[in-house]
Amino acid sequence: MELYREYLGLGIAGNFALHLDQAGEEEDFKDVVTEDEAAPKGMFPFYLPCECDIASEQLSINPLSSTTIRLPNATENVQAEPEVAIICELTYENKKVSAIKPTHFCAYNDCSIRRKGAKKISEKKNWGAHSKGIAELHIPIDKYTIGGIKDSYKIVSFLKRNNEVYQYGEDVELNGYSYLYEKLLNWMKNQINTQQDNGPLEPILEYIKACNYPKKAIISIGATRYTHFGETNFLQPGDEVFIVLYHKERDTLASVSACVEVGLFKPNMSVLHQEVIL
Repeated sequence: MELYREYLGLGIAGNFALHLDQAGEEEDFKDVVTEDEAAPKGMFPFYLPCECDIASEQLSINPLSSTTIRLPNATENVQAEPEVAIICELTYENKKVSAIKPTHFCAYNDCSIRRKGAKKISEKKNWGAHSKGIAELHIPIDKYTIGGIKDSYKIVSFLKRNNEVYQYGEDVELNGYSYLYEKLLNWMKNQINTQQDNGPLEPILEYIKACNYPKKAIISIGATRYTHFGETNFLQPGDEVFIVLYHKERDTLASVSACVEVGLFKPNMSVLHQEVIL
């Protein structure tokens, strides 16, 4: 999507309890040491707004789409990853990130290849155009603290296959993330500035320098847990993925499910609806 061509794209691994285990990726991070048990495992790039000689060439291809997911081939196992993205402004001092300011949040699909033996997380995240998903509606953030608008939202996802709708991800509150708000911002700033080329992780600050310090970023803050159906089903051509952020005081799981059935949503929902193609 041309709209996001100048945005740095980053994701967070392991910021929602049990997701990595469900995704079969816990083993990838066995040697990654975190400051506490609940801390995310690290950050990964999914898009670099430049051609970067020190990173995979694939990362310079913008993978974002609001309408489709294109499978890499007919044999790879691919799962949608329902999560929240925050749209941020980045500030730098002394060639390091000094501040991260979230301005909006939205529904996001961190779609991933379940590929064992991948050396870096990013190898499973960006396989070309239409390998990621971002909703067109971005909800403005009044304040990125407890008591702000984000506290009022939940996330749930569905998959439509052969005209049958299945709940794909659990229906959870956004404050269910392990790290959120100031704690998350401080962690991200430190992680970007200090993360090294180590195991599945990459030196993000070096990439940022190579891209001449982008001023804006899309950061996906971690995939939520799957239902049993989501955990045990990979995407197929013809599937439709729905990831919905909805106001928990105005709607319920039942009302959101009804919206998915008819394909009509309320204007205050951030909805990502993608068709899976090959």
